[in-house]
This record gives sequence, structure tokens and C-alpha cells, in this order.
Amino acid sequence: MINTSSARKAFNKLKGKAEKAVHRSLDQHVKLAVTGLSGSGKTAFITALVKHLTSQADDKNLPFFDVMQQKRHIATKVVPQQALTIPTFSYQNALGALLPHDGEPMWPASTERINTLRLAIKYQSGSGLRSHIAPQSTMYLDIIDYPGEWLLDLPMLEQSYQQWCEQQYALLVQPPRVDKAQNFLSALNGLDLNAPVDEHALSELAKLYQSLLVGLKKDTKLAMLQPGRMLMPGELQGAPLLLFFPVAEYDSEVIPGSNLAHLQKRFNAYVKEVVKPFYIQHFRHFDRQIVLVDVLSALNEGPETLHEQSAVIQQLLAHFNYGENSFIKRLFKPNIDKLLFAANKSDHISGEHHKDLALLLDSLVHEQANHLKFDGVKIETIAMSSIAATQPRQVTEQGKPLNCIYGKPLNEQQWLTYLPPQPPSRMLTKTEWPTQGFEFLSFAPMPSPDKQLKHIRLDHVMQYLLGDKLT
Repeated sequence: MINTSSARKAFNKLKGKAEKAVHRSLDQHVKLAVTGLSGSGKTAFITALVKHLTSQADDKNLPFFDVMQQKRHIATKVVPQQALTIPTFSYQNALGALLPHDGEPMWPASTERINTLRLAIKYQSGSGLRSHIAPQSTMYLDIIDYPGEWLLDLPMLEQSYQQWCEQQYALLVQPPRVDKAQNFLSALNGLDLNAPVDEHALSELAKLYQSLLVGLKKDTKLAMLQPGRMLMPGELQGAPLLLFFPVAEYDSEVIPGSNLAHLQKRFNAYVKEVVKPFYIQHFRHFDRQIVLVDVLSALNEGPETLHEQSAVIQQLLAHFNYGENSFIKRLFKPNIDKLLFAANKSDHISGEHHKDLALLLDSLVHEQANHLKFDGVKIETIAMSSIAATQPRQVTEQGKPLNCIYGKPLNEQQWLTYLPPQPPSRMLTKTEWPTQGFEFLSFAPMPSPDKQLKHIRLDHVMQYLLGDKLT
């Protein structure tokens, strides 16, 4: 006999897959990857995107977003997500930090776990197949937010423990890490890798290494800090899975039961149980991607940090699915067919230098971008601010007009009219680096009596990533 309950479940599952396929065939479902390292502004970006689409959606606020400019946008709202096992992005809390009822506005807290959010964008169909099927359409936009620290681990998928050690130990013994790493390196020199497992010694060394990573994250903008879960452990806090660290060069012959064998086992388990599931569940089915980069903070720290940021971004991009997204591919194996590199926080410099910032970011990602363009991916680079924290001001000094910015520096009380330096328009070598370096200030979000968020080129971002889906 036929089990009607099983048949019904099978039918509903098949129906769900068919509905997803139809949505993809008509571009009614877009999964957006908001990618960036810690501090790049992912949470602020998502908050601004939702705010502008749901309550600031008009052609005056978003003039370069075609669906707004053509007055075809009907309404956008947050709707229940499909991923029921993942917490919902805390939009109201993030918005409440930026637009408080009383007190000073603050940047929303960094993400400490995976979150997701779904928007339903209802709009008037313009032309093409969709306009013949229905005059009005709804596009569902899925956004996933996750700690930037966890993203750092993706390159470990293709590394053995020995390869990872070679990379990470080489970084520890060079500036700018070597001075901060002395306690860990001294303790590591006293460990006999070939001796029988000493759980206590390994645990103490792992704690020293974790303290080193946390200190580097707090005091620098270095990007290559692995494993990322040591910085943001989440549910893995205190788990033996995190008790490993890089060691100096060693022979490929590993003695069973030794300290080295134990470290290797933990590394392999971490990649298998943590990194790989994270990648499989959240990084294989994106349609569009924005990569947010805080270039100005890296410039503040010098050429080593800027070069490291460039290297890390290009490594990360290798772990997303890219390629031309034809009709058939979109149905069965969606790939990212449009990628936007965004130099965030452009409001922290004068408007006349935004182009320099975009060109600098372009030079940082040029090598990997060239490969992706060859594969049919459309790529653009932009300087933008999802939330503008300053206002432009022009002052005159000795009869010469100066384009400055006005805002309240982060963690300070006084407002400031400030002339920021001009960022370079390309990657500089160490010999080209200015003797005095760069000093770009960070700013707190501005109070907003009308409870509206200001932006710089967020509408350009929306048009590039979503405009062709809303025709």
C-alpha cells in the first residue's frame, strides 16, 4: 500500500523545489552575499539597506536606483525567513543604536553569530516576460550576516596543518606581529613536539595564542588572524576543538600519540567540523555579492597591513561560486554573476578624493578580479558609505578653499571640522609610503532628528546589485 503521509511529504518537497526553480527562472529570488572582514561595516550596511527600502524608499533619497527613479517601487517589508534554524538579523536593535529615542547614536554591535533576513520587494513590472505574466511582481531578497572573523577561516579548507603552520608561523616572526608575539613564541620554544601528549601544556599554549590573536584584533587592522573562532568562539567557547596553534617547521613524519600528532588532529577536526559545514551551508548558493572593505583603517597602519588585507580578500574570493548566470544555471546551480567591491566609509574623506579611494581598492583586488572577469563575472569598484557620519564643509585658509568634513570623532565629545589626507589612488610600495604615514579619523554616527539615515552612493549599490532583477 502507498503511505499517504510519505507521499504527501514527498509531493510538498517536490512542490517547494519547483516553486524555487520558477522564482529563480523569473529572478524572483536573489541571495545576496554581504562579505567583509571584521569592522568593515556589514551590520551597518544591512541595516541601512533595510531602512532605505522599507521606510525611506523614494526617488529623492535613492535617485540612481531605477525602480525608485521610475516610481515603480510599491513597498518593501521584512517577511519570515526560510532558514528556521538560523536567528533573524536583529534589525530593530541595530536601527535603535543608530537612531535612539534619547541619548547619543552608536554604531550597532558587531555580529557574534550567523543571522539571516528576508525582504519582499513589491514593484511594478516594467517590460519583458514578467510584465506579460503579472503587472506587479515581488522579489525576495535573502541576506546572511555572519561574523567577519569566521570568514577568515575559509582558506584553511585547502590547507594541511603543516601548510597552515608554515604560513602562520612565518607571519608571527615578522613585523608587525613579532613584538606582540614574544610571550607565545618563547613558550612555544619550550614545547617538545615529539614528546607524548601533554594536555596541560597544549592548553596553556593555546590560551597564549588566543590572547595574542585577541590583542592583535583589538590593536591592529591585520586581516590574517586564524582560527577565526578564537576571536569569536560562539558556542565553541572552551571546546577542545579550539586548542591548537601554529608551530615552527617540522618533519612530515609525525609520531603517533605525540604533541604534534594531537595538534594536527585538532586542526583537522576544526576544519572538518567547523569550517567545512559553515562553507557548505552558507557560501554555495549566492547570486550577487558585495565585498565591503575598510581601506582607510588599513592605510593608517601602514603598507604591511594594506598588503595583507589585499591578500586575504583575494584568498577569500576563491571560495565563492562565480560564473555567468544563464537561465539554466540559475535554475539548477546558481553562481555569483555580479560582484561589487565597495570601499566603505567614504564619508571619512573629502568628496573630491572618493575616486582615489575607489581606484586604490581596485588596485588591491585587481589580480583576482581579472580572473573572475575572464569567467564572465561583472565586476565594479565603488567608494560609498552605507551610513554617512559626516557632512561636507568648505573652509577658506589664506584665500584658498579647502574641502573638509564635519563630524564627531569616535569616542570623543567635541565636534570637529577636519581636512583629511588624500588617499593614494593605487597600492604604494614601502619606499613610496609617506614618511609621516596616513591618519584618517573614525567618526560616530550623526544624530538624526527626523529619524532618517543619510548615505553616499547606496542607491548606486542597489542599482548595480538588484536593478536588473526589478525590471
